[in-house]
Amino acid sequence: MAPTAAKLRFPQGYGRATRTLRWAAVQAQLVEARVYWFASVRPDGRPHVVPLDGIWDDGIWYYGGAPETVHRRNIEASPFASIHLPDAGRVVVVDGEVRRTPRPPEEAARLAELSNAKYGYGSPASDYENALGLHPKRAIAWDTFPKDATRFTFD
Repeated sequence: MAPTAAKLRFPQGYGRATRTLRWAAVQAQLVEARVYWFASVRPDGRPHVVPLDGIWDDGIWYYGGAPETVHRRNIEASPFASIHLPDAGRVVVVDGEVRRTPRPPEEAARLAELSNAKYGYGSPASDYENALGLHPKRAIAWDTFPKDATRFTFD
């Protein structure tokens, strides 16, 4: 199901959005991206940002990492996180909740194949059977600030 799109509103002096982007175009950027900046919060409230690889598929961003990494320990304490793409001109930021996202074996195998095709490496399919997934709550995106600055809200 596609999210609801609305024009972003800005303080006076920033300009105003006059149109919204299509979610399909924004989602294509998430699928094609090779690097995602992942932001989480440490238990003491300090922010943590790290570049990660991942797979955007069917409205969820799948990623991994050893349980000892800072970003994994952070989401164990608080599952709320954000990703953003590295292009500061074509902005895509997704906020959501990270949780284990069980996948049947055939879907897990497809995710492993997508990762291998995208990066030339990937985890075995069994790792995707209970993968971490960022489930979006809202996203913001623009190609031409502020004219097409759009907020997407997910149910």
